[in-house]
Amino acid sequence: MRIRYVVSTMLFWGREDHLSFEQECQFLRSMGFGVELWPHMKDEGDCRFERRNWSRLAAATEGMLVSMRSRNDMPKLEKWDEQIGCAKLLGANIVADLKSLGIPNDPGPDDYAFAEEVVNLAELNKVKLCLETGRLSTLKQVGEKFESIWYCLDTGFTNLDPEFTFKQYVDELGERVAHLHLSDNYGHADDHEPPGVRGGIARKNWEYLLDVLGKYDNDVIGSFEMCPPMPPVMLRQASNFLFGVLKWPNRPQKQPGYADVIYNPT
Repeated sequence: MRIRYVVSTMLFWGREDHLSFEQECQFLRSMGFGVELWPHMKDEGDCRFERRNWSRLAAATEGMLVSMRSRNDMPKLEKWDEQIGCAKLLGANIVADLKSLGIPNDPGPDDYAFAEEVVNLAELNKVKLCLETGRLSTLKQVGEKFESIWYCLDTGFTNLDPEFTFKQYVDELGERVAHLHLSDNYGHADDHEPPGVRGGIARKNWEYLLDVLGKYDNDVIGSFEMCPPMPPVMLRQASNFLFGVLKWPNRPQKQPGYADVIYNPT
C-alpha cells in the first residue's frame, strides 16, 4: 500500500472567497499536502469544475496531488462529462456518492442506467471513480455491478452508522479502498472534527483501518476532510494524531522555500 495525503477545501469554508484559491493551494503545498477540491465554496452555487475555470485550477495546483469531490447537485451526463474532463486534466480521482450517480439507497435492477453511462465516461478517460457514503450493502452491490469503481471510506460517516460497525466497513470495503475521508466525531453528528478528538473514534479502530489497508497493494489517497475553526490549528491537530501518535506512514513534509508562507485569507 502507498498512501499520500490531501486536504479538502472544506477546511477553508467560511474564510475562502473568489480570490483566495491560489493562496489556499500555496498554503497546503507549503505543508507538503495535496488538495481535494470541493465543487464550490460553502453556500455558493458556482461550480469550480466548469470548463471556464480549468486553466485557473491547473495553474494553482501545478505539481500538487489533486482529488475532486463530485458536484452534488444531481448533475446530468453533460456535467459529469465536464467534471471527468477536469479530473483528467488535473490527474485527479473523483469521489462520488450514490445520489450524484443517480443510484437510490435500495437500488433495483433498473436503477443503474445513468451510473453505467458515467462509469463508461470515467473508464474512457482513465479517471478513477471512488464511491463513498451509503448503506454498506448498497456500496457492495454497486461495486459488484461495476468492476472499475473503487471505494472512498469515510471514517466520520462510518462511525455514525447504527447498522454496521466501523470494522465491518473496513473489512467489507478494504480490498478496494483507494480513497479515505479522514475526520472524527462523537458518534452523534458528522462534525468533521480532526482525527483523534477525545471521545471520538476509538484508537483501536484507526489502527485496525491502517492494518487492513496494509494487506492490499492499493494506491490510497488520505483526505483530511475537516471544518473550521482555524485551518492551521486543525491540520496540526490531525497530523499530530495520525502521524505522531498512530505512526501512519509518509508524513507530509514542509517544502523548502515555503518557510514563510502563512495562511491569512484576504
